[in-house]
Amino acid sequence: MRIHTGDFVLVISGKDKGKTGTVMRVLGDRLVVSDVNMRTRHIRKTTQGPGQRLRYEASIDSSNVMILDAKSKKPTRIGMRIDEKGRKVRVAKVSGEVLVAGKVTPKKGPKAAPLKTKGEEATETETVTGPQRKPFWKRLSFGAEAVQEGEEPKGQVTDKSVPDSIRIPDSFSHQRGD
Repeated sequence: MRIHTGDFVLVISGKDKGKTGTVMRVLGDRLVVSDVNMRTRHIRKTTQGPGQRLRYEASIDSSNVMILDAKSKKPTRIGMRIDEKGRKVRVAKVSGEVLVAGKVTPKKGPKAAPLKTKGEEATETETVTGPQRKPFWKRLSFGAEAVQEGEEPKGQVTDKSVPDSIRIPDSFSHQRGD
């Protein structure tokens, strides 16, 4: 695909037709474009925090967008050309200018709107991130990474099984009816 992260694109079909935004992520033949195809995820209130509505960008098919030419600010198709140094570069078909992908700054976090309950006004919420947790396989000492870290498995106790000399045999020498 010829659209890259950081490109400024125009949505040409769908419910967000006419909106523009930068490509935040490329997922195969789908794109995540800033402020396009917004979805809402409802988070139930817990004892740790209030309920919220998280708004996030869902992916959109790459056939529904066109890149905007930096010179003419019009939607354009993309062509490929070999430059003087022998590298392939993307070229805008409208103006013939070389297209350069912009930089994408990571978002600080999802937009959250608190849920209103009966007789209450919405209050401003703060997003609190918990302490960084290790993946479960490191906590349980699975895998090569846990061995390399040299951590002792937590919760593992010494062998407290009954020695063989005291153990009751699995099969008795006498049988019923003999």
